[in-house]
Amino acid sequence: MLANLVLHLFILLLFAPLLLGIITKTKAWFAGRVGAPLLQTYYDLNRLWRKGFVFSRTTTWVFLLGPVVGLAVPLLAALMIPFGALPAPVSFEGDLILFVYLFGLSRFFTAAAALDTGSSFEGMGAAREVTFSCLAEPTLLFVLLVLARLSGGLSMNTLLGEHLLASWRSEAGASLTLILVCLFVVLLLECSRIPFDDPTTHLELTMIHEVMVLDHSGPAFGMILYGAALKMMVLGALLVRLAIPWDTGWWLTNSLIFLAGLSVLAVLIGVIESAMARLKLPRVPQVLVGTSLLSIFALVLVLR
Repeated sequence: MLANLVLHLFILLLFAPLLLGIITKTKAWFAGRVGAPLLQTYYDLNRLWRKGFVFSRTTTWVFLLGPVVGLAVPLLAALMIPFGALPAPVSFEGDLILFVYLFGLSRFFTAAAALDTGSSFEGMGAAREVTFSCLAEPTLLFVLLVLARLSGGLSMNTLLGEHLLASWRSEAGASLTLILVCLFVVLLLECSRIPFDDPTTHLELTMIHEVMVLDHSGPAFGMILYGAALKMMVLGALLVRLAIPWDTGWWLTNSLIFLAGLSVLAVLIGVIESAMARLKLPRVPQVLVGTSLLSIFALVLVLR
């Protein structure tokens, strides 16, 4: 139990920032540039954490709590999901509900921290973030319901357990394909990636997540950046386990397969961001409603 916990945290804390570097490097390669080094996120985190805090006089304790919760939530959520074939250190019946609403808690405090500044731009970003996330939550819940139906359990360890390989080989393969697509869309939205958001934009009127953290700097912004990397890895772990449900019986081999799957996922995100433009804001709710309908259809397929 303790060894599994330590291994989980080691993989999460060490590898998560590398995903952002792989995405950036992939986008640079598509643009014909050398780009920043793969370890640039680690350098940025080190630089930010060596700086001091700067707070506006108009803000309260809520402003600092946003980055703290945004960093703590992915850490807690990671303990409830398997990393590939490595079981989750924390597991209990119904933990899937806690898993979903931990991210809702993080979103609430991030939006509250943005509103605490009194900035109209940050309030606009908070409103967009909450609206789009509310449309994405049903998709995630229906996806978990499909897995619960196939596994016969209500814990993340059971949902993402050994039954997946047999399910892919059965008639449930179509449902798993649909929820795999839906989960990927949810990941792009929750991690503020193109086509839903652009993490590199500097145009306030088109920003969603980035506009909410404009007033954060130093260690607080470092926590936000690190929390974003952890969140991407946690949600990516769901996709990788769903797409690669094999268990070799060796923890080292399972870990390498899991990390390789995450790397391929990061490359895929980089390719999408290089090949696609950002969607117009009115299109985003339409896409999210579409993924909700797809996940419902996947649930109907396994209920018949």
